Formats: sequence, C-alpha cells, structure tokens
Amino acid sequence: MEHDHAYRLLFSRPELVADLLRDFVREPWVAALDLETLDRVGASFVSSELREREGDVIWRVRAGEDWLYVYLLIEFQSRVDPIMAARLLAYVGLLYQDLGHRKELAPGGRLPPVVPIVIYNGTRRWGAARELSRLIAPGPAGLERYTPELRYLLLDETRYTEAELGPLRSLLAAVFRLESSTGSDALVRALALAVHTLRDPRYAAAREAMRTWVHRVLLPGRFPGLEFPEGLTLEEDTAMLAQRVKNWTRVWREEGREEGLEQGLAAERRMLLRQIERRFGAATATAAEPMLTRFARPEPLERVGEAVIDGQDSEDFLSRLRDLPFA
Repeated sequence: MEHDHAYRLLFSRPELVADLLRDFVREPWVAALDLETLDRVGASFVSSELREREGDVIWRVRAGEDWLYVYLLIEFQSRVDPIMAARLLAYVGLLYQDLGHRKELAPGGRLPPVVPIVIYNGTRRWGAARELSRLIAPGPAGLERYTPELRYLLLDETRYTEAELGPLRSLLAAVFRLESSTGSDALVRALALAVHTLRDPRYAAAREAMRTWVHRVLLPGRFPGLEFPEGLTLEEDTAMLAQRVKNWTRVWREEGREEGLEQGLAAERRMLLRQIERRFGAATATAAEPMLTRFARPEPLERVGEAVIDGQDSEDFLSRLRDLPFA
C-alpha cells in the first residue's frame, strides 16, 4: 500500500523516530534513551523456520550506563486489526530469533527489550485489544501461567487534538496535523506550518522523505484525480505553496463542472464523503450520503464543507447537514 511505503520512508529517518519518542511516547523510560544513538536495524529478518518478513521499520537505541539496546518495532495501520497483538507477538518472536542467531544480546546474554509501536491513521476508533492476554480465552485453572504476555503502544494519530499538537514544533507533529486536517483552509494552514518546520536544520536530511509523502500520499488522497506537478518542492515560500493548494482545489472543481453540472456535483459529493469519513468516521459518512445526493446546486455543497470543518462531533455535523436546504 502506497501509504505504508511512504510512512516507512518517513520513519527511515532518525529525526522522525526521535520526534515520536520525544513528543508522543510519554512514558518515563524514554528519558533513559540516548536519542543520538538511534540506529536502524536491517529491513528484513529471517527466522530459523525460514519465514521471511520484509519492510519492517525497526530501530535500536542505547539506554542507561550499560548501553543496553532498546528495539522499536514500528507497524503502520490504516485499518483496525482485531488480532494486532498476536501479529506483533509473531514479529517480536522473529526479531528475537534473529538477534539470538547473530548473538546480538544484552549484557548477561539475555535478549534486549523490544517496544512494539502501532501508528494508526484510520477513521474508525481503534477498538482492538492492546494486550495479547485479552485475545486468549480462559481455560481450566492453572493454564493462565502459560499465557504469553505482550502489550503494544498505540499512536492513533487522527485523535490528537489541536490543543495537544499546537505546542509541538516537531516534523512528526506536522505530519499528524496534516493527517487530521479537514477542509482546504485547514490543510493549507497545516502545510504552511510543515514547511516552516522543515526550515529547521535538524530536518535537512528528512525533507525529501517528507516531500515524497506529501506528493504521493497526502495530496492525491485529498484531491483524487487531480495531477500534481512533480517538480514542486517543499522549499518554496509558504505563501506560494498555500496558493497552489487553493488553485488545485479550484481547478479540480472547474474540471468537474466542465463535464456537466451533475458530474461536477458528483465529484464534489465524493470529496465531501471522504472528508466526512476522515473527520467523523464511516458510519457518519454512510448517514450523510443520501442527504448529499439531494443537493442539486453547488452552493449548498460548499456549506456542507463548512459544516465538516465547524461540526464539533458526528451528531452536531449531521444536525447542521439536516438544516441545509436541499434545493
């Protein structure tokens, strides 16, 4: 999936992994890490049974006086996986087998700590169990001692509020803000802030990965069917970049209307449904779809876009939508 590949590219940069640990993993053990020692582990590893898994994002970082390596196994999800904890158990097991085979062990010959991290950007709330034990049915008394233990850290990026992201000036915070933005104006503001953040010299090596993600994932997802200039770089002036995004929106709408009013309205509805699902979830988009088909003019659809931005929650948005005239 293009989203996963682009995210792997972003998290191939130590600056983004440092942002993740510093800004979003708010646990005491992070203070013991030496983030200057972040080191990416090989992108594939093979178990003794010759099962192979490609493309994992695995980092190690030293901690404490003993220079103990802590391994970070990062997974990217756009859909809820009910058995995510079981999948991660398999991945951690493969990693441990590989470390044991290569004799890359902690002091005393023991295996090093591994922290499984799931970064999720889907519209549904993540309801999957974060502890493996919750997936395993209880058996006769005494069997619980054999139940494997594993817990993963979930970062649900679209659930962060502006109050949480606002004080952060890291590149990863800019990515999360872009992912959760709704409406062209909010996207323009988030893009402007991302460009400003990229001017920080510490992100110089991450700029190309960020540009690739914006051009191949973010903007095509927000403006489906619209061609984007390959030569556009994120080094351009913030105002110029913002103006281009506004122009892209205008061209997208005009191209739809050139095909005929109804085709143009259909294109508007598709974009709005994507925005509604991203902001309020699939159930709200399903409830809104029959109402959108009743709008016969462009102007009410523009007001729907405003309702997507201004709605406080799903119920408030649907209430605003019902109040709009269907003429």
